[in-house]
Amino acid sequence: MMMGSAWWNLTLRFLLELSALLGLGMAGWSFPAEFWRWIFAVALPLVAAVLWGTFAVLNDPSRSGRAPVPVPGAVRLVLELIILFGGAIGFYLAGHAAAGIVMALLIALSYAFSLDRLGWLLRQ
Repeated sequence: MMMGSAWWNLTLRFLLELSALLGLGMAGWSFPAEFWRWIFAVALPLVAAVLWGTFAVLNDPSRSGRAPVPVPGAVRLVLELIILFGGAIGFYLAGHAAAGIVMALLIALSYAFSLDRLGWLLRQ
């Protein structure tokens, strides 16, 4: 079994993905204008989820091999990092600095234990 697909790392990745959506929503909610607050709180996580689900590497074993819009591995990696760290930054900007920092460290930990997956992504 590849280390990147260990049960604890897959669980951590899933929780980080959910946390990223929450962090993006919290960042949107912290917008000062009442009207725009609602728009950004809904739109930021929704756009991130659509991008995450749409752009994928063809035959990625972590996604059942399906890719609605196939992209090179490096593009997918950058997209993942933008969304995940965007969520961590969202927590930070929303006034939850400790949560943002912990999330960023957990993202780094997850990717450190996914070097086999990173190598696969970059070869695609």
